[in-house]
Amino acid sequence: MNTVQVFDKTGCCGSSNETFLADIDWAKQNGAKIERYTLADQESAFSSNATVKNFIENSGKDALPLFLINGEIVLSGRHPNREELADLVGISSADAQARAEEEKAAGCCSGGNCA
Repeated sequence: MNTVQVFDKTGCCGSSNETFLADIDWAKQNGAKIERYTLADQESAFSSNATVKNFIENSGKDALPLFLINGEIVLSGRHPNREELADLVGISSADAQARAEEEKAAGCCSGGNCA
C-alpha cells in the first residue's frame, strides 16, 4: 500500500475539508498510510521538501492541496473523493464502495444505538 503525503493550505475548516478529513480517517481505518501537513501548522515540512517547495514557487499556495506518492506529484489543486483516495493509497475501489454502502446502510440505529 502506498504512503500518501498531503500538503494542504488549511486545517479542517469548511465542508469539503471536513469530508476529506473523514475520508482520510476512513482510509486509515482500512490500512492506508497518509501523512498530512498543513501550511499553518507545519510550514517546515513544506520548505524542507524540494518537490513541494518547487511546486509552491511555480504554482503558488493557491494551487494547494498537493498529493505526493514516493515523492512524485499525483494530484494538486483539489481534494480527491473517497474512491480516488482509495485508488491513491491502494485500497481497491470495490472495497471502498462496499464499505461506503455498509456505513450508509448502518444508519443511526446500528449496533442498537437508537435514540
